[in-house]
Amino acid sequence: MLHLDLRVDDLDDAEAYAVAAGATRAAFQPQDDVRVLLDPAGHPFCLFLH
Repeated sequence: MLHLDLRVDDLDDAEAYAVAAGATRAAFQPQDDVRVLLDPAGHPFCLFLH
């Protein structure tokens, strides 16, 4: 399995975009400057501040 870490300028905007594309927010969030999301197949990926 491949895990993606994506740098973003705004976590809220990036999360909203990912959710609109079919992602869901994971229950566990390890830290404030990272958002863990799941793609529609359940694979995790992370958004983190640039």
